Amino acid sequence: MEHIKSQATTAVKSQTHARYWIVAMLFIITSVNYGDRATISIVGDPMSHALGISSIAMGYIFSAFSWAYVIGQIPGGLLLDKFGSKRVYLISIITWSIFTFCQGFISLFPGASVIAVLFLLRFLVGMCESPAFPGNSRIVAAWFPAQERGTASAIFNSAQYFATVIFAPIMGWLTHNYGWHHVFFFMGIMGFIAAFMWQKIIYPPNQHPRVNEAELDYLKEGGALINLDKKDVAASDDAQPKIELQVSKGQAIKQLISSRMMLGIYLGQYCINALTYFFITWFPVYLVQARGMSILQAGFVAAIPAVCGFLGGISGGVISDFLLSRGVSLTWARKTPIICGMLLSTSMVVCNYIDTQWLIVAFMALSFFGKGVGALGWAVMSDTAPKEVAGLSGGIFNTIGNLSGIITPIAIGYIIAMTGSYNGALIYVGIHALIAIFSYIFIVGKIQRMQLSPVLSA
Repeated sequence: MEHIKSQATTAVKSQTHARYWIVAMLFIITSVNYGDRATISIVGDPMSHALGISSIAMGYIFSAFSWAYVIGQIPGGLLLDKFGSKRVYLISIITWSIFTFCQGFISLFPGASVIAVLFLLRFLVGMCESPAFPGNSRIVAAWFPAQERGTASAIFNSAQYFATVIFAPIMGWLTHNYGWHHVFFFMGIMGFIAAFMWQKIIYPPNQHPRVNEAELDYLKEGGALINLDKKDVAASDDAQPKIELQVSKGQAIKQLISSRMMLGIYLGQYCINALTYFFITWFPVYLVQARGMSILQAGFVAAIPAVCGFLGGISGGVISDFLLSRGVSLTWARKTPIICGMLLSTSMVVCNYIDTQWLIVAFMALSFFGKGVGALGWAVMSDTAPKEVAGLSGGIFNTIGNLSGIITPIAIGYIIAMTGSYNGALIYVGIHALIAIFSYIFIVGKIQRMQLSPVLSA
């Protein structure tokens, strides 16, 4: 008996940990991804003054990314399922970096055309980034067992806050010292470097040059979909003998959007993303216009809530996986951090009733921390997506979630234009946190991997 235990211990010790390098790369690339998204918010105030862009026009420009991002989600998911995560994602990184770099030349365009060209470039960045998060979810599903999936998803998702921590001060400094154009040049170059790193580090589990059988066995036993990028994944080992699963993409989409569990998850993600898009679009402008900060101050101050969001994001995943390891059901291990985090997020509304800058930053930091804790949508998606259409499922999830990226910036732009105040904007965002709580408590129900209803043929 002792000999068997010794062998088991040796086997565990001999495992490689290639999956840690994978999640580290997802964290890096998602940081660059969100850095590119945030460029326009950091330079929004000086750029809008220099180019004569109104607050309503800025709202539409802020939303341009999300129009394309939403449109590209389902095609992006289909491409991921067809060609695999590594190849599609690599092309995505290169192209979005090119269009980010090009935004540095926007002032060369005359008059009102600058708005149209800037909208177009932001639109193209959104289109090229559309496979990113479905790709992240796919890679986590392939590389991580269920008991590590919450933490892994939280790590890559928390990169959205880390991006602000790292890049907002740099972008503020570049804008202050060299002009807003240089922010776009800087982030474009960062994207090209990230693309090179991606090519060297990312592989499917069964093709990775630095993974051994012990790690592959550990992943497989824990429910990781290690063969996700194989062509025959739909006809998996657990399929019925002599029966082929035949579900068209159209049938799969219909089943996904008619599932109550999935609809609740989609609604929750839409509402959680309303908070995300407030922080990565209007928040730095809010600090400058409503709270009287300079663009340099705003760049550094915006990093404080982002640090809290990052810590919250990591905490949410760790708490969720800890609850799971303690025997809490998958359903409540995921729902508990989401509900508690969204409750904390509503604290931003308190900023409407105070004027002290450090208190405003403190409540925004608390709100952002809560948003980070509750941002477990991608972990839930990795737990629930049918394995035959993991990319497509993530694409639909992100499509609906990022409709908020279209509506939120525009809605806030109109609220500001009509009221001359940001108070209504903070209430608007806070209500979304409450709706997310309602969705996860009353609509989602039990969290489990969805099984597609097959069309069977002999």
